[in-house]
Amino acid sequence: MNSHVPLAERIRPTTLDELLGQDHLVGKGGILRTAIENGKVPSMIFWGPPGTGKTTIANIIAHTLKVPFFQLSAISSGVKDVREVIEEAKTKPGSILFIDEIHRFNKGQQDALLGAVEKGIITLIGATTENPSFEVISALLSRCQVYVLKPLEEKQLLQLLDHVIKKDEWLKTKNIELKETAALMNISGGDARKLLNLLELVCDIAGKEVIITDEHVMDTAQKRIALYDKQGEQHYDIISAFIKSIRGSDPNAAVYWLARMIEGGEDVKFIARRMVILASEDIGNANPTALVMANATFDAVNKIGYPESQLILSQCAIYLASSAKSNSATIAIGAAMSAVKEKGDLPVPLHIRNAPTRLMKNLGYGKNYEYSHSYENNFSPQEYLPKEIAGTKFYDPGKNTREEELRNFLKILWKEKYKY
Repeated sequence: MNSHVPLAERIRPTTLDELLGQDHLVGKGGILRTAIENGKVPSMIFWGPPGTGKTTIANIIAHTLKVPFFQLSAISSGVKDVREVIEEAKTKPGSILFIDEIHRFNKGQQDALLGAVEKGIITLIGATTENPSFEVISALLSRCQVYVLKPLEEKQLLQLLDHVIKKDEWLKTKNIELKETAALMNISGGDARKLLNLLELVCDIAGKEVIITDEHVMDTAQKRIALYDKQGEQHYDIISAFIKSIRGSDPNAAVYWLARMIEGGEDVKFIARRMVILASEDIGNANPTALVMANATFDAVNKIGYPESQLILSQCAIYLASSAKSNSATIAIGAAMSAVKEKGDLPVPLHIRNAPTRLMKNLGYGKNYEYSHSYENNFSPQEYLPKEIAGTKFYDPGKNTREEELRNFLKILWKEKYKY
C-alpha cells in the first residue's frame, strides 16, 4: 500500500464538524458538543461497537480544548503505565487520559485511576465495546458520564466512502468506480474502520483501475481478512455464529465457534455472559435449568479464569445447544414494551395499589383487592392490568413439553379471560 499509516488513520476527523454520525451526542445542541464548546468536559466512558468514533471523539476533544493528551491501551498497559501518566499529568493541568478497551483493565488497574479522577488530576475518557455496568467498577463508573455510541447508518457510511475517495491522496491516484456497495455495507456492519480497511485492501489489490463490485469485495474479504480479531474485526461475526449455532441446536458448530473465540483470545467472561442472555432469550421456560446452568458458568469462569474455563464454557455451550428452545419470554417482554411505548404511563388499577397511609386508603387504594391465597387454588380471577389494556395476552407459551404444562395450567386458571 502507499503508506504504513492505515486509511482509517490518515483521514481521521480532527473537528466535530468533520465527524459523521453520533449526532445525538455531538450534533447541534448535543450534550457532548455543548460541553466541548463550553471548554469543560467530564470524565466519561464511551460505550459502543467498534468503528463508531470513540477514539476519534477523544482526540477531537483534546485537539479542540488544546490540553495535554495521554493515550493507553488496556490490552498492553498496566498499573505502572497508569501511575506514570498520572505523575506526569500532575505537572500538566487539564490533562486527558484516554484508555482504549478499558473493560480489559482488572479491578486493581481501575482502582489506580480513582484518586486522580476524583481529584481532577486527569479527565478520564474510556472506550469500551462491553457494557460498562458489568466491566467498569462502580466507584469509577460513578465518577464518569456514560455516552452510548451507535453504529453508523448506511447513508453515513456511503458519505464516508465518497469523502475518502475524493480526499485521500493515495486513493486519488486511482480510478475508482463504486459500482456496488452492498458487500461493503454488510461486511462493515456499521464499523467505519472496518469499512475503510476493506476499501483500502480492495483498492490495493486491484491496481490503478478499481471497479468495486459485491463479488470483488466478497472475494477479497474471504481471502485476506484475519481469521479472528478480538479487537473488533470479526468479534461480532464470530459471536453471532456461536449464538446462532446454539439457538439452532447444533452443539458441534457451537463448540467450533467457541474454540475460534478461545483461540483468538476472546474474553471468556464475554462469552459466558452472552450464554446467560441466550438462556433466557432462546430457551426460557422450555428448560428453566438452562439459565441456572449459564449463570453458574459465568460465576465459575470468573473464579477459574483462562485457560481452564474453556472446559466450563464447552460444557455449558453443549448443554444449551442440546436443550429445548423457546423464545416466548422474549416475545412477551417485547410485546409488553411495545404496549408501554404506545400507551404511555397507564395508571395502576386502584385495587392493586399499595396503601401505606390512611389518606391512600380513603382514596380507594387497595380497595376490593382479593388476596390470592384466600381463595381456592390460591387464585382469584381479578384484573391486574390497566383498564385500557385489560385482557391483553402478552405471554403465549411455546410449543414444548415444559411450556405446554404451563399453558394447561394457565388455561384452567384464566379460561374466562385469556385464550391459551
